Amino acid sequence: MGSKTKKQAEARKARLEEMRRAEQAREKRNRLLAITASAVILAAVVGGGWYLVDAANEKQQAKAAPVQGEKSWSDLSQNHVDKQVDYPMSPAAGGDHNQSWLNCDAEVYTKEVPEESAVHSLEHGAVWVTYNGKAADADVKALSDRVAKTPYTFISPYKDQSSPIALTAWGHQLKVDEADDARVAEFLDKYVQGPQTPEPGAACTGGSTA
Repeated sequence: MGSKTKKQAEARKARLEEMRRAEQAREKRNRLLAITASAVILAAVVGGGWYLVDAANEKQQAKAAPVQGEKSWSDLSQNHVDKQVDYPMSPAAGGDHNQSWLNCDAEVYTKEVPEESAVHSLEHGAVWVTYNGKAADADVKALSDRVAKTPYTFISPYKDQSSPIALTAWGHQLKVDEADDARVAEFLDKYVQGPQTPEPGAACTGGSTA
């Protein structure tokens, strides 16, 4: 009887020991899984952070780069004058100008505007969209609709330009043939109240109405 009881006790002890080893193995496995999962998450967070930083840097560099095909001028004068100015580019992209700016808060003009007042609007950070007789009617409408929804822009006809469509900011100009040219949106995004603006935040209302 004593021998049987002893065997039962030893068997029970063996089972308990086996269960203890199994539990320890399970805990060890769970710790390893937790460590591995944490490492994966940390790598993803760090990697994602670097990705976001790189993406932001690339976007900033893209915005700082000139729009393909644009022309630029520097050291443009900013004097107020009460006379016509002979500008070296058409349309004018900066220089001496009238003391009264042209209203440029999503303004659509159907007739040519005073260039000296338009240049003053460029000084305030506006983008001037112009077109001549070679521009398609559909393009003029598309551009006019876009301007009507975009503060600090204005559009007007301008017969003496070399391309159907031109976009002009202070010191910068892009000429294209069609309104759906991807560079149109790029130019507007870059230069409406962009870093080229000599007087950022200046009004685009309260000026002349052509």
